[in-house]
Amino acid sequence: MKTNFLRKVLSAGALVRRGQLLAATGAIQRALTDVPLRRGPAASPNPGAVKLPAAVSTGVLDGFVQDLSARLRAVGDQTPVANASPFGVDPREEAAQPAARSDGARFADNSFTGASGTRSFKLFEPDGFEGEALTLVVMLHGCTQDPDDFAAGTRMNALAQDEGFLVLYPAQAPRSNANKCWNWFAAGDQRRGQGEPALIAGMTRHVVQTHDVDPARVYVAGLSAGGAMAAILAREYPDLFAAAGVHSGIAAGAAHDVASAFAVMKSGPSGTASRSPRKARAAARDEADAAQQPPAPVIVFHGDADGTVAVGNGEAVVAAALGADAGTPVARAETGSANGRTFQRTVWHGADDAATSRAEHWVVHGAPHAWSGGAPAGSYTDASGPDASREMLRFFREHPQAAGAAR
Repeated sequence: MKTNFLRKVLSAGALVRRGQLLAATGAIQRALTDVPLRRGPAASPNPGAVKLPAAVSTGVLDGFVQDLSARLRAVGDQTPVANASPFGVDPREEAAQPAARSDGARFADNSFTGASGTRSFKLFEPDGFEGEALTLVVMLHGCTQDPDDFAAGTRMNALAQDEGFLVLYPAQAPRSNANKCWNWFAAGDQRRGQGEPALIAGMTRHVVQTHDVDPARVYVAGLSAGGAMAAILAREYPDLFAAAGVHSGIAAGAAHDVASAFAVMKSGPSGTASRSPRKARAAARDEADAAQQPPAPVIVFHGDADGTVAVGNGEAVVAAALGADAGTPVARAETGSANGRTFQRTVWHGADDAATSRAEHWVVHGAPHAWSGGAPAGSYTDASGPDASREMLRFFREHPQAAGAAR
């Protein structure tokens, strides 16, 4: 399997072959300067250093750069030189060209009809990865949002182009919810084979069947109402979704109607915010034990200044993900800071495999009801704090679907 670095280099090579030289230089520059997110107070002794993966041949890389340089010289004055970067790209032009888009990338509208109804969706297909079985990430927007808004705020399309994966954005229909919220609180939309969970799962399978997707790497993430629906899908379809990301969301089954939805949003499920972690996890044990398959692993983000969804709901999502492992002790807890906000990150491990985490919980101090590290181009985003999009993708990479899982 190719590393992210190799994917970016190959993507740049495809751009060169099509003559998109400026886009190619930007792609190779991003590949060489990609530095992992700093976690905790300790920094790398040389955070600006670039380390090439061991699998990369310097001869191959040199040949690529030489070929790119020759092509750039061939276009002469068409290449900006003022304030140029080391690869000959005007930084102002690179900033104006989002990494998500090259001429071959597609972000297209479509629709899916299943037994539970019809929903439109948008699918982002990155350029330069033809012929590869790609990861699929399903992104569920929050109330009042739509696929375009959510894509802009999370920057997920830009990451998809850089790293080479598909992004599916189901769209809630106003006829199904006036505020375009996913109906996570309705009894008919909380179970496998019913309502919106069945519709989203069917849409996901449709994309898997019609595109070159690695079935072991299908994931779901969402914000607020979308996060609550992602939690439901993690519980009901762990055979389809290898892991889930829940941002400012609510545990599956925490409400059964509009009134109980508002109550759990304000105070947490059954007062979870005021209970001890052990009691909160134990509350989810009976339902988890009754499931035919353990819930999918989950990464949770929640701001402790969230005035819309109480922070205790994040702990309940983690409790549900632990399921039968509810008594497992905390494997690692750490504090740190990123982009002006401090956070606490806790990682939980399953009793059957100490090397694989079952859940990861990020509490971002001072963060509102918004996507952490998001772009201001989208609604409900907070530019401060750890980059939730990148951390979720990192978590997903660590959790492929177990071999032999039914689909």
